[in-house]
Amino acid sequence: MREILLFTLWAPLAAMGEVAVGERRVGLGRPGRSALLGLVAAALGIERRDEAAHAALEQGYGLALRVEAEGTLLQDYHTAQVPAPKRGKRWPTRRAELAEAGLETILSLREYRADARHTPALWTRPGAPHPLADLARALRRPRFTLYFGRKACPLGLPPAPRIVAADTLTEAFASFDAEMPEAERDLRRRRMLLPHAGPVHADADAREWLGEA
Repeated sequence: MREILLFTLWAPLAAMGEVAVGERRVGLGRPGRSALLGLVAAALGIERRDEAAHAALEQGYGLALRVEAEGTLLQDYHTAQVPAPKRGKRWPTRRAELAEAGLETILSLREYRADARHTPALWTRPGAPHPLADLARALRRPRFTLYFGRKACPLGLPPAPRIVAADTLTEAFASFDAEMPEAERDLRRRRMLLPHAGPVHADADAREWLGEA
């Protein structure tokens, strides 16, 4: 059996986008691996410029995600600053856009998800920089404010992380649901957010020792 850390990820409004460049910021149906590890990094107090610490998280943990609800697609308009178009030039990131001189203002279409809900699961790989207990502790008392994709999307429930021992992802998620503390279950019940067995997306190495979910 292996130890697996699971926690709740839900917000009234979530932003799960691709690379944020250009006028249209499309949204995805689930958060990506980088977004979930970024959430853990924020809980640990790792700053964005600490590339070595982020690389250690990327290499040190396997990840799976149970999609309980993709949420309702919501589109919103914003004004945004962008560099003037240049023939043959593309900017790989939002930071690169803002670093250009002579910014202009455009109307930006951004996509959000209302009531998106997921259950992430993490396990350690060789050389993991923190034991799962430290990650759980950080998610309970995060150093930085946790949000679901953008700062305008604070979490609607505490992550309530728990570590379970299981042989398969199916067992891990089932144990997480069955052993949910009554206070957490009551909080979910009042918000009509009881666990739902949705599709599971997992890293390739999950199938080697956790089995198919």
